[in-house]
Order: sequence, then C-alpha cells, then structure tokens
Amino acid sequence: MNCPCCSEKSYEECCQPFHLGERTAPTAETLMRSRFSAFAIPNGDYLMKTTFPAKRKLHNKEDLQEWGEINQWTKLEIIQKPNVNQVEFKAFYTDENGKPQLHHELSDFKQKEGRWYYVKGKFLS
Repeated sequence: MNCPCCSEKSYEECCQPFHLGERTAPTAETLMRSRFSAFAIPNGDYLMKTTFPAKRKLHNKEDLQEWGEINQWTKLEIIQKPNVNQVEFKAFYTDENGKPQLHHELSDFKQKEGRWYYVKGKFLS
C-alpha cells in the first residue's frame, strides 16, 4: 500500500514504523506526514500521543478517531516549512457527504526530550 502521506513510499517503510512506536519522527515535517497518515488509517491513539502533552486536554482521542473514520483522506501537500518548528500544509479529503474538502493549516510543533509533538494549528482556508 502506498503511504497516505504522499511520500511515494510504501506505508510499511514510511509512516507505519511511527504508528507502531518503532521509531519517532526526526523532523516536524515527518511528524506532520505521519499524523496525516494517522487520520487516513485512522489511528486516534497515535494522534493523541503525538499531541504536545500540555495540549492534550484540548483534544479527544475518540473525536480524532472519528474524524479520520468519517472522511476519506486523499492527498497531502506540504506548502512550506517557514522554520524547523512549523509546517504549512494542505490536506485534501472527501467528507461524509461525499463533498471534496480542503484543510489548509500552518502547524506549530515542539520538541520535548528528543520527540516532536504537534502543538497547535492556524487554519488558513
């Protein structure tokens, strides 16, 4: 299976090792890609584990899992990386009503004890 993150690699050699906890993402972009794949698979546990610990109370594993399940995640485009802690991306998906959707965000990431975490995002469109 091709990796949902659009890396042109197989899922097994791309995002699956992160999802299984065999490896940690070495960069904010890699974490962003693995989180997109976690929505596509879906894997709410991974999404919570890769959210910055102090921000987890703002999220709900079941809601993250459901958002992955009810939508068909079709494409990820990395637009830019303004610095090592930010990634601007466009996530394309089809919603539960069959309508194409676009989620355009500038995400902030932070490293803690050698691991990257998602902190917050600013919706751009």
